[in-house]
Amino acid sequence: MGLMDWGKAQFLEIIEWLDDSNDILAWRFPVRNQEIKNGAQLVCRESQEATLVSEGQFADTYPAGTHPLTTRNMPILADLKGWKYGFESPFKSEVYFTNTRLFNDLGWGTPNPIMMRDADFGMLRIRAFGIYTIRVKDSKKFLKELVGTNGVYTKDDITEQLRKSIITKFTDALGEAKIPALDLAAKYEDLSDLLRQKMDPEFQTMGLECSKLFIENISLPEEVEAMMDKRTQLGMMAPVMGAYTQMQVADSIPLAAQNPGGLAGMGMGLGMGVGMGNMMGQQMGGAMGQMAQAPFPAGTAPAAPTPATPAKSLKEELTELKDLFDSQLITQVEFDAQRAAIMKKHGMG
Repeated sequence: MGLMDWGKAQFLEIIEWLDDSNDILAWRFPVRNQEIKNGAQLVCRESQEATLVSEGQFADTYPAGTHPLTTRNMPILADLKGWKYGFESPFKSEVYFTNTRLFNDLGWGTPNPIMMRDADFGMLRIRAFGIYTIRVKDSKKFLKELVGTNGVYTKDDITEQLRKSIITKFTDALGEAKIPALDLAAKYEDLSDLLRQKMDPEFQTMGLECSKLFIENISLPEEVEAMMDKRTQLGMMAPVMGAYTQMQVADSIPLAAQNPGGLAGMGMGLGMGVGMGNMMGQQMGGAMGQMAQAPFPAGTAPAAPTPATPAKSLKEELTELKDLFDSQLITQVEFDAQRAAIMKKHGMG
């Protein structure tokens, strides 16, 4: 190698970006006086692209690999500079590197509740949050629309704008989907896909791509969640409400027998208790799914009506009343009052 060749070799430059951060989307190579030597080596690593900018105009873009900066490898810049027959002197140009890898786990959420119209609960205020993933898809458009003349452009410079856009599109998607509040948890995936489709055109205008977008949670107001829990409890109790009421009445009979006169109205109380339990069970069952209209399971049939009890004679009624008095279950005053009523019923008063 001659002395002149050695001198020229010292002017060769290596232009590269060793990114040791996790948040830079674009970086401008600090070329001294914006001069690049003829034949300089441009090194792009995987998930990087380099774009030359000459006098404010976009020139050539290079993918991953090593690229010697010569007339043959810079057709757009050579045309801008008028290098039809090659060049020897250094040239002025800016070199922007863009990071094309995925930027994951970017968060979004609603700082304030948004309104939702629901068929079951009316107007609701809900909150939502999730994550999304972006990457640079069109380097020139990204540099033109977002980076501009910034020497460094990080994800923090764009995430706030994207978060606000996602919230706006989420509100639109939620209104279009018309998913009941009770079914939202089962529709996260469908709603996420719809939201990503709505965001995609806006991302493309900035040279970005929304690779993934997820809704992690949609929360309802506490009072609505409490109402939903209560409705679930009522639904579980509806089929057994009648039996539960009958059990409570049966448990109260021994307590009533310990009190003087407690059994006088026990027949009426028992009937009212059982009737009330059955009525409540039927009403709750109808409200929770029209259970009264459901067919009977195989092998079962509705219970036959209970035959009417034959009327008792005067002697039978007086004998039963006397047994209650002799067993000290009723007082003398109650005995006299009920005896007079029995006699009057049989026309003996």
